[in-house]
Amino acid sequence: MHFTKMQGCGNDYVYIDGRQYPKGDRSRLAVLLSDRHFGMGSDGLIFINESAKGDFAMEMYNADGSQAQMCGNGIRCVGKFVYDHHLTDKTELKIETLAGLKELKLQVEGGRVSSATVMMGEPELSPALIPSAIPDFHEDKVLNYPLSILGRTYPVTLVSMGNPHAVIFTKEDVTQLKLEEIGPLFENHEYFPQRINTEFIQILDRSHVKMRVWERGSGETWACGTGACASCVAGALLGVTEPQLELRLKGGVLRVNYERSSNRVYLTGPCRTVYEGVLDDADLALAKADAFEYTM
Repeated sequence: MHFTKMQGCGNDYVYIDGRQYPKGDRSRLAVLLSDRHFGMGSDGLIFINESAKGDFAMEMYNADGSQAQMCGNGIRCVGKFVYDHHLTDKTELKIETLAGLKELKLQVEGGRVSSATVMMGEPELSPALIPSAIPDFHEDKVLNYPLSILGRTYPVTLVSMGNPHAVIFTKEDVTQLKLEEIGPLFENHEYFPQRINTEFIQILDRSHVKMRVWERGSGETWACGTGACASCVAGALLGVTEPQLELRLKGGVLRVNYERSSNRVYLTGPCRTVYEGVLDDADLALAKADAFEYTM
């Protein structure tokens, strides 16, 4: 099995050409390969498949094996994968995802993709479609809803960019947050029937913020593209930030443009190859035996 490990702002995934790999139990494989002791170590596993709707399709799994609809950092690396591996010579691509068809524009330097801009689509604000299950809530948007976690109230704004996000703006230094304690409590809160990703946003000025993110199924990640987009939309709706926003994350910088006239969101950021390799059947079988004996 040939694989490529890639990252966008430190949000790292293992990538496999799904056309060359049998279906099998891809969820279980994601758990194995994502393990940072028994596998390559990553935030998840992404297959590049054939598509009847676009140029390619992205099939994505989180580190815990749950399937995800979309990933802004992951899809940029899909564009780099297919271009750098000569599966296409296009620099404008349409990628099919569970969150719909996404458009990519690739920036090429020296024959290889260095960054990409993704048209992420329209944000979803309807509580029923995010989804959320806040009791006795009848508004058409969830803006600064007071959510209690460990005795503290957080102002939560809900936005879906193909997957659900709870965005929290704070004046505190987000680097000091005990995210490993509060992150799982947001993710698994009863108000979020499909779990939720949570972004903590420290406003530096109206065009620049710091962000930390807890992703459902993966824990804290160094970046989250859909989360960056949701945060930009939330800030614009609340009037606390501009619709063009630079977000500083643990793994680097992402830029988001919320084009309010068309209600579309555009994400720009880097995409990098970490390394490539081959895992043969015997090694894969041994790794599965070791990993699942102790972790499943």
